[in-house]
Amino acid sequence: MKPQRKQRWMPWINLAESLAVLSIIALVYYLLLPVSTPQTLKVPRGSMRSIITHLNQKGMELSPLDAYLMRIVGTPKEGWVYLGKKTMHRIDFLHALANPKTHIDKITLIPGETLAIFFKQLQNTYDLNATQLMRHYRRYSPYPEAGILADTYFVPHGIKEKPLIAFLVRTTEKRYRRMAQKAFGDYNTTRWQRILTVASIIQKEAANRREMPLIASVIYNRLKKRMRLQMDGTLNYGVYSHVKVTPKRIREDNTTFNTYKHRGLPHSPVAAVSKAAIDAALHPAKSDYLYFFRNKRTGAHDFSKTFKAHRRNIKKAKRLNATK
Repeated sequence: MKPQRKQRWMPWINLAESLAVLSIIALVYYLLLPVSTPQTLKVPRGSMRSIITHLNQKGMELSPLDAYLMRIVGTPKEGWVYLGKKTMHRIDFLHALANPKTHIDKITLIPGETLAIFFKQLQNTYDLNATQLMRHYRRYSPYPEAGILADTYFVPHGIKEKPLIAFLVRTTEKRYRRMAQKAFGDYNTTRWQRILTVASIIQKEAANRREMPLIASVIYNRLKKRMRLQMDGTLNYGVYSHVKVTPKRIREDNTTFNTYKHRGLPHSPVAAVSKAAIDAALHPAKSDYLYFFRNKRTGAHDFSKTFKAHRRNIKKAKRLNATK
């Protein structure tokens, strides 16, 4: 009787073993399925369900089985994940989410540079589109220019236009808010744009950081007397960032950036500014200076209170340069 009972249960045992083997094969097949991925991916904070929903919205096509596998492989870490490949096996993808690698790029916005030139540089260096960068900037920043503080930023390699601009503007806005609250007690974008506009002219005109407060004093002194600023740096806006200002350009440019024609400040900042330029705009030197010019011999500016003294300094500098 015992041999018969053993023989009767054998088919069921074989079936269970077969199903187990098939399940393992199916699981291995599923884990090796290719997943299309971007080079970098941001994993949000939240529950496993919300993370999977977010990743599905990004085109990852994850299933409830992936939620189970994530608990085995490891919970996805919040933040940017560098994936590097356009496709990878599902098991490698899940492992990368739990054990992220970060490949960082260093991006530097030079003080005095314009967004038009900066975005073109990003396009030429990274796989980014300058037009899209500008479009997202217009959406996120309240300022036509200077909405990204001149500084060095570290960003995930392969980051796309929208998240890059969102990060740069958000980081800048936090710093602007702190500076404005310290100076004025609150952060008002209309008032702050005026500070940024003055700072951008300082940035364009100053030969070094030390003379920035003096340049600021000249700007405020001329504005107070309703004198035109008459500064070349204001005409180095947008695509004209590195274009020499000529008499022809001064005659033909009818924008508010032409401070030879327009009285007062330009309608918006000229270029990106540094914290030092903002500090100078907030805390100008106390002086009676109304004029300055670049002394080629020293590389810095000579300042004067009257036009007569200004002309005298220019002639003196020319004589000294001629005798060298």
